[in-house]
Amino acid sequence: MIVLKTAKQLSLIREACAIAAGALEQAGKAVEPGVSTAEIDRIACEYIARHGAQPTFLHYEGFPAGACISVNDEVIHGIPSHKRIIGQGDLVSIDLGATLEGCIGDTAATFAAGDITPEAKRLCDTTRESLFIGIAAAVAGGRIGDISSAIQLYCESRGFSLVREYTGHGVGLKLHEEPSVPNVGKAGMGPRLVPGMTLAIEPMVNAGSSAIKRLSDGWTVKTLDGSLSAHFEHTIAITPDGPAILTAS
Repeated sequence: MIVLKTAKQLSLIREACAIAAGALEQAGKAVEPGVSTAEIDRIACEYIARHGAQPTFLHYEGFPAGACISVNDEVIHGIPSHKRIIGQGDLVSIDLGATLEGCIGDTAATFAAGDITPEAKRLCDTTRESLFIGIAAAVAGGRIGDISSAIQLYCESRGFSLVREYTGHGVGLKLHEEPSVPNVGKAGMGPRLVPGMTLAIEPMVNAGSSAIKRLSDGWTVKTLDGSLSAHFEHTIAITPDGPAILTAS
């Protein structure tokens, strides 16, 4: 069931989103060669706690950290570790959430550690741009498929592939709510977009094949062919005046 949020709930979700956005910004600033992914997780969690919220991901279905930190060919759900040291030229995807009085903001971005290759930059730029193209399609009266199609057409036109097994989703009162928001699909299909809906839109884009695998840790998802992957995400609200980005920094 799709839950439409009340004005009070939307206000709290907006606050949670602002905290999540601030935590992501601070965590992203820490992405440098020689820094561990555990240190980045610490920075994000401390920011969230200082602002009176809780890291949504911590212990969610057993996840052991407050942020998912995925490097290079890791698509999503990378587990932070003191042993995982970021190297020069790495792509580091940080995905995190903040919970405030039961309301949730969810956001993600991919950051460059130092200088990266032109192809890695084009992957990141395309993924980020596709997120905003998808958001622009999230218009009241439209369909979920409008978002999916916009993202797919843009990324594939630039020679990249989209992960299909994982999707965006409703968010706000739970981390994962209905509806799912795939990154591939047909315009005009799927649930109707209605004011009061809050969605996490999150393209996961691979430089090579769309095929993925999950590692034995039960969490980390990698590209099957070892190609680079990028991930960007915003929580948005559907409003009569167009989509509102709640996790804008």
